[in-house]
Amino acid sequence: MNEQWKNKKVAFLGDSITDKIHVGTTKNYWGYLEESCGIIPLVYGLNGNQWNGLIPQAEKLLAEHGDDVDAIFVFMGTNDYMGSVPLGEWFTVREEETNHRGEMKRLPRRHFNTDSGTFRGRINAGMRFLKTHFPKQQIILLTPIHRAFACFSETNVQPEESFPNLLGHYVGEYVECIKEAGNIWSVPVIDLNADSGLFPLLDEYAQYFHFSDTDRLHPNAEGHRRIAEVIRYRIQMYPATFR
Repeated sequence: MNEQWKNKKVAFLGDSITDKIHVGTTKNYWGYLEESCGIIPLVYGLNGNQWNGLIPQAEKLLAEHGDDVDAIFVFMGTNDYMGSVPLGEWFTVREEETNHRGEMKRLPRRHFNTDSGTFRGRINAGMRFLKTHFPKQQIILLTPIHRAFACFSETNVQPEESFPNLLGHYVGEYVECIKEAGNIWSVPVIDLNADSGLFPLLDEYAQYFHFSDTDRLHPNAEGHRRIAEVIRYRIQMYPATFR
């Protein structure tokens, strides 16, 4: 199974759930994928990163490996929700002249919004960078998983997802943006929010997270194993590279 992924160099961009320092776990999902699919993981995720951190991660990947990478996974968005990043718009629209059936006409034209102060703008900027510099690589987006209460210090207490952020947006709205990005940028999306089954708002699922009382944000090793199993089965339908 997943023979097309064996020995492929796969980059992982993301936040604490991807970071190779193993936040809240002894083994990350990409470590399980290394075992089950035979991939060679190249890990660039950084604890606390939001989507505006994707380009610096991708630049480091490019500097260290150039074109010698087969696939890129992006697993980000939960920190943008907690950071109350505005959702923004995918496009700005302005009229421009174009040839329409032999006649010059002024028509509204969409342009990608790449405003780093908005979530959709950050995704556009990040995806444009990946699509520009890695056109032969398989690029796959992963949606954020569900999240519950976490307390990392007196000043870093994060409510469960049943509360909106300071802009009134729920985490599901950020998840939907990732799913929309798949169509906009022509990349597969693996919806871990729906498909992983991880639901830390219920006590029965605390067993898959770091600490039942203080960290139901970061999956533990068993939580990461579940994430990896979903990814393993989903990627059977995708080419591992276009190189």
